[in-house]
Amino acid sequence: MTSQTLREARKYEEASEKMITEKERPAFHLSARTGWMNDPNGFSYYGGKYHMFYQYHPYDCQWGPMHWGHAVSDDLLHWEYLPAALAPDESYDRDGCFSGSALTLPDGRHLLMYTGVQKQGRGNGASEAQNQCLAVGDGTDYEKYEKNPVITGADLPEGCSVSNFRDPKIWRKEDGSYCCVVGNCDRDGSGQVLLFTSRDGFAWNYKSVLAANDGRFGKMWECPDFFALDGRWALLVSPQDMLPSGFEYHNGNGTLCLLGAFDEEKGVFKAEHDQSIDYGIDFYASQTVLAPDGRRIMVGWMQNWDTCDFRTQKLSWFGQLSLPRELSVENGRLYQRPVRELERMRRNKRAYTDVAFSGELTLEGIKGRMADIEISVAPEDGEDIYRKFAVRFAQNDRFRTSFSFHPQDSMLKIDRKFSGSRRAIIHQRRSLANSADGKLKLRMILDRFSAEIFINDGEQVMTAIIYTEQDADGISFLAEGNVRMDIVKYDLV
Repeated sequence: MTSQTLREARKYEEASEKMITEKERPAFHLSARTGWMNDPNGFSYYGGKYHMFYQYHPYDCQWGPMHWGHAVSDDLLHWEYLPAALAPDESYDRDGCFSGSALTLPDGRHLLMYTGVQKQGRGNGASEAQNQCLAVGDGTDYEKYEKNPVITGADLPEGCSVSNFRDPKIWRKEDGSYCCVVGNCDRDGSGQVLLFTSRDGFAWNYKSVLAANDGRFGKMWECPDFFALDGRWALLVSPQDMLPSGFEYHNGNGTLCLLGAFDEEKGVFKAEHDQSIDYGIDFYASQTVLAPDGRRIMVGWMQNWDTCDFRTQKLSWFGQLSLPRELSVENGRLYQRPVRELERMRRNKRAYTDVAFSGELTLEGIKGRMADIEISVAPEDGEDIYRKFAVRFAQNDRFRTSFSFHPQDSMLKIDRKFSGSRRAIIHQRRSLANSADGKLKLRMILDRFSAEIFINDGEQVMTAIIYTEQDADGISFLAEGNVRMDIVKYDLV
């Protein structure tokens, strides 16, 4: 039975969605149907479609009591909204249906696993219980399991937090049994990921501490994901309150990829490599799905917690998800590339080869806010290495966002301080590139409100939201020194 709380949310979102025009939304990034969106949830393939759920407060563009919004897609780029799937309407989740995941059961039902939040007490004595819960449905309507919650604080070993215990990621093993990983922290506030097992997906047992932070990467670890990839195991988490390390982990609440080995019998993961997932400004809470063709595809919340109040336009939605990205392990690190489905949207190819220039440059036909742009840059033959190369986009006489490369110190920078901000929000991020002799490859994906820049065939990604007015659609180039550039640009429609 659909609760009154869920019926009201569905009625509200259906009416409110009609107030938002197509051009007020991203063209191919999933945004909130109405109100607030944060973490992607339940990213799964079910009934012949990709399903995406998301943390959702339909009634306001600010964070509030968490529901699960819902959308489906055939191609990961064009999304159809479905009615909200979950609402905080039971005693064990009355203060929020927090993040979780989904899979298909052998009997064909769609299983959702999420964190139910229940606040207890008031004032200084208040506490919060976060427990793991289930709901089962048909791809549109979901019924919460009568034995919820299925994993509680009573199932945790001594020293594990019961109030920071959230975001289960579930998967089914080849032998038909189930596992899930859940974010947690120990009594000292240091993040860890706990592993649980089940024979049927409904009755769960604690297995082990899969991985412990030991104070290395921030504090509480949110939104864990764990999977095999190209002969390695990957653990993705979003730690809170990270300290920078060189040019890694500059976002405070950031993203972390650990690659290593998994002792399945002991339930212990040993990390051998660490890196940021995204080196830009706006990316958090990643989640992956194993596509039917075997690709591991990842999305994230394309936002930074410290910039949630920045927006120049008054829109009835807040929050969007990143472009889905195909993952691989190459040269000992995580690589990301735009999903290949994006290439079907390419139109109006415009290409220039061996463009030699210094100073500022514009090229006929190179403009737009919905574009797929491939750029290769190198020093001019026989010349000293150039000092700087930059691309400026979402540009007019007042506004611009820029991406630049300084080859002498291999420094990349994304900069949106001239994109309409009236506040001292986060405007820049820097990263080190793996560049030889000033050569660099870029693929820039522009949507109405975002830029995602894939560097050296996906070795790194830098992401930023932008809310510059849509008539700022110019693209120009700047070189300090002599460079040679190839560029191919497509409109995305």
